[in-house]
Amino acid sequence: MAGPVERPSAESRDLQRRLRRAPPSEDLVAQVLAHVRAALSREEGAEIAGLLDTLIQRRGATAQMLELLGHAHRQAQDLGAAGRAFAAARRLAPAEPMLALAAAQTQYERGLSAAGDFLHAADLLAPNRPDVRRAALRNAAQAMVAEGDAAAAEALLQRELARQPDWLEGHRVLASLLWVTGGGARFADSYSAALAARPDHRPLWLGWFQALAQVRAWPQATEVLDRAEAACGEGPDLRAARLFVATESGAAADEVSRLLELTADLQGDGVNLCRVRALLRQGRGAEVVQLALPLTRGPSAMTFWPYLSLAWRLTGDSRAAWLDGEPPLARAVEVDLAAGERRDLAARLRELHTLSRPYAEQSVRGGTQTDRSLLLRDEPLFRRLRRKLLDAMAAYVADLPPHEAGHPLLGLRRDRLLVEGSWSVRLTGQGHNVAHTHPVGWLSSAFYVSLPPPEQMGPAPAGWIAFGEPPPELGLPLTAYAEIEPRPGRLAVFPSYMWHCTRPFADGERLVVAFDARRGPAV
Repeated sequence: MAGPVERPSAESRDLQRRLRRAPPSEDLVAQVLAHVRAALSREEGAEIAGLLDTLIQRRGATAQMLELLGHAHRQAQDLGAAGRAFAAARRLAPAEPMLALAAAQTQYERGLSAAGDFLHAADLLAPNRPDVRRAALRNAAQAMVAEGDAAAAEALLQRELARQPDWLEGHRVLASLLWVTGGGARFADSYSAALAARPDHRPLWLGWFQALAQVRAWPQATEVLDRAEAACGEGPDLRAARLFVATESGAAADEVSRLLELTADLQGDGVNLCRVRALLRQGRGAEVVQLALPLTRGPSAMTFWPYLSLAWRLTGDSRAAWLDGEPPLARAVEVDLAAGERRDLAARLRELHTLSRPYAEQSVRGGTQTDRSLLLRDEPLFRRLRRKLLDAMAAYVADLPPHEAGHPLLGLRRDRLLVEGSWSVRLTGQGHNVAHTHPVGWLSSAFYVSLPPPEQMGPAPAGWIAFGEPPPELGLPLTAYAEIEPRPGRLAVFPSYMWHCTRPFADGERLVVAFDARRGPAV
């Protein structure tokens, strides 16, 4: 279950047989390529990699075929094979910009040097694809940070923003970079400079507001909204932003109620989340259920399931146990990783913790979190770790209760697991993770690599992971319903929608690898 399983479809098998029967005609090659593109659009790369190999053997490699093979291997999360395919394709088509960008992205995800490759792709894209060029420059800056040159990343973003001051993603990435590298209160100043030339640019005002709101700088965020309204006029976007400030900054109940009424005609995940959190703060759990339950049938379901859990628990509804499990669906699984392997892993992880503080959107307090996806790095240490962790998670899945229609965990297929994201968290004395969920995962986890000795950690439950405890700012009379004790070599596995946090510990270092898993495409 852990890795991609190649089970070619009937159409793929038929095309394989026809390719092997005789030298392929132009018509057959066109059919194979059309089938491959359709499979890639369904994220079925693992299924069609073998078909592409056969086509290349029978017809000879073209840049197009090799590029498609690279994408197939990427979808199967075999990034080493993807990198080799893209490199071969680039030798045949060195000036193809989208191929250069795909090759650079694969290098980055493998944990290799990629900043120069992104810059080269941006140069190739410059004449005809300015939007994609900006994406390449953004990725180049992120690669520079990962490679230890944050100053070069900052300079790159500043230069491009001077040329293109309305580049919203560039402002966002620059503000985020300055935040983690100690930019202080002026981390979002690029918005101010851009707005001096474009004071009527609403998206820039909202981007500046979002950067400040993310670090909970409420007075500054409110000032930006006031200035935006003076420059651009009032509108639904600014009303929604004021509602967010009111619900998250502890504004008086009558002010929150006024803004809820003022925004009653607005729709969207952001506004609905504000409503849900405001209602929970007021103890109105039944109204939360009425609002949030229909939203779990749409694409943002994983955003609202966690709040339904809180509302059902608040109102004593038995559906809380249906959702979170009884006993809760959080389990400890022991991973077969020897002490020596864990020591080597800990040493390598410490080398990757290069930032001085976590990104503003992360749950880490008193520590740091790595970038890139650890378990996709093309290093033997991480390849072995990935296999063992996915096997351990597969064991958890195999022990789940029976299928339950409509359930966000139990109601879905269980046949294949892929890595959605993976990272390391390093906490030091009094470090912890605040209560949060993982809305892009299906299952989430924490693997304990290294822990302080008991005399440093402090008395239990210091350093433990707790489940079901709501964010403290909601002020709910609910406590954790399960906890898992950390032990080196142990993997804590739980549904991604489940609230979880970690307890502060006294002293020392707590080193964890965490990852989200998603289900692979049906085969």
